[in-house]
Amino acid sequence: MVERGCVFEKKKFSMMTDEVKELLESEDFLGRDSVVLFGIEAHVCVQQTCLDLLEMGKDVHIVVDCVSSQQPFDREIALQRMSNAGAFLTTAQSLAFMLMESADHPSFKAVSKLTVEHMKLPNEFNTL
Repeated sequence: MVERGCVFEKKKFSMMTDEVKELLESEDFLGRDSVVLFGIEAHVCVQQTCLDLLEMGKDVHIVVDCVSSQQPFDREIALQRMSNAGAFLTTAQSLAFMLMESADHPSFKAVSKLTVEHMKLPNEFNTL
């Protein structure tokens, strides 16, 4: 069984190293075809990882308010490219509620409260 919080050395721009590929192809991940992806340098590391995952046949969900680049234009073009390649663009709020599935989830009230607080913060990601 895979332990939570696996740490992998990062030397390639894409996170799809042989070690990570081996983990994703292991018995522990059978039937798990969706990946949630976020990080920095959307136009380099996130994009290359996304394209590699799509090539492996994975459904990739990019959390757009959890990716950045030094230049907004680089981020915008990367998001367009990943979407055009087949990745699904989503937001942190949308993802949280998608994963909970219903108001019956034990964390629903806590997540809802966090969402209200989050919506009060300035949003620098207002364009794609």
